[in-house]
Amino acid sequence: MMSPNFHLSLAPLLCLLFLSPPSYSTSLSHFDEDIPLSQPLLSLFRPPPYKNNTSCIPITTSGTKNGWKEEILQMAKREEAVKWVKEVRRSIHENPELAYEEIKTSQLVRDQLDEIGVGYRYPLARTGVVATIGTGRPPIVALRADMDALPIQELVEWKYKSKVEGKMHACGHDAHVAMLLGAARILKTREKLLKGTVKLLFQPAEEAGIGAKRMIEDGALEGVEAIFAAHVSSQEQSSIIGSRPGPLLAGCGFFKAVIQVANPDSTKAGTILAASTVVSSLQNLVSREADPLDSQVVSVGMINATDQHGLLPDEVVLGGTFRAFSNNSFYQLHQRIEEVIVAQSRVYGCKASVDFFEDESFYPPTVNDKLMYEHVKNVVVDLLGPENYNEAPPVMGSEDFTFYSQVLPSAFFYIGVRNESAGSIHQGHSPYFMIDEGVLPVGAAVHAAIAERKLTNFSRHI
Repeated sequence: MMSPNFHLSLAPLLCLLFLSPPSYSTSLSHFDEDIPLSQPLLSLFRPPPYKNNTSCIPITTSGTKNGWKEEILQMAKREEAVKWVKEVRRSIHENPELAYEEIKTSQLVRDQLDEIGVGYRYPLARTGVVATIGTGRPPIVALRADMDALPIQELVEWKYKSKVEGKMHACGHDAHVAMLLGAARILKTREKLLKGTVKLLFQPAEEAGIGAKRMIEDGALEGVEAIFAAHVSSQEQSSIIGSRPGPLLAGCGFFKAVIQVANPDSTKAGTILAASTVVSSLQNLVSREADPLDSQVVSVGMINATDQHGLLPDEVVLGGTFRAFSNNSFYQLHQRIEEVIVAQSRVYGCKASVDFFEDESFYPPTVNDKLMYEHVKNVVVDLLGPENYNEAPPVMGSEDFTFYSQVLPSAFFYIGVRNESAGSIHQGHSPYFMIDEGVLPVGAAVHAAIAERKLTNFSRHI
């Protein structure tokens, strides 16, 4: 997820605007480091042949009206299951891979699906995987986990620290994959109770590259009627689930403007004057044009106006970011930013072009469908109790899950990982980011329950 404070960090913004990959420039002793990795989970070799092995969780299932709650939680919290899901998360954490480079992570996912006995389709969006559990027939619901890491040097000193220089799972995607694989184990065991089909989407490139859009283009949502996803959050206490109906995450876009002298015979000073006026005018867009009750942000974070001879420049390059909570406001800002840059440049005898990186880092707002949100809330309250659910406030972070929500009823929710005693207090995209691993089995259970109960609800209306 794009950090809500990302627009305040100039280094990654400068790199993005010049069309190069972004670069981001404590000791914990509480983790159960006595749990060794029984075997390497990441392999460069092909996965073993498909195996229909569901004996990994030998628990009988009653299928009674209310028995699902106890059964799902029991499966998730068994000692063997807890150990396994931690091993998976730690192996991914040690081997972070950036957008569209998730080769080993994708291999791990497929290896584990083979072990569980779950069929899948691969590749989608280069490294993505879509697994299928259930009847193979409608209704179909989907759960999604993102797989990519960030170009950040990990500064947390612990046994399973990133082994890759300058790369880190600083946004919890390692936990997302582990929890969704945990849900796969539960759902496979309960497959005969499913009233339809569950698709599990292991998606690349959430942080950069709009992986969700590529997954959709490759057919990941074929036949799907609803989709759900979670994100770990250091704002919520461990194992607390949070969400809200309607706008949850802001839309986020970037822009790069190139202002040039329109007429070679005119004074080059026009580029400096034009850029100065553009910056002032852009900063006024929100204060002068936006509804004060509709949160929006426009920030200019970079200006480059140097000339190789130290004279007045032929061109000025500037760039920044913008955010908004509603689709109308987001696309209105997009339009007005371009209009202001082009018009103000023309006043000073200049021409301007604007690039919004719409194929790389352009995320409309994430808006929860009311009925899907209610479903998540009801399942969480039934499964974990009302004390473990919070209505979360909207935040300025952004997510490419929005592309799923634009085509299907959907809900996005948080899983709290904040635990002061575990050192899990830092926000995502921090080099000190760490999660409370105790939430992993809870997350697996919540994912599985949301999918299973949604299929049951669908079948009641057929």
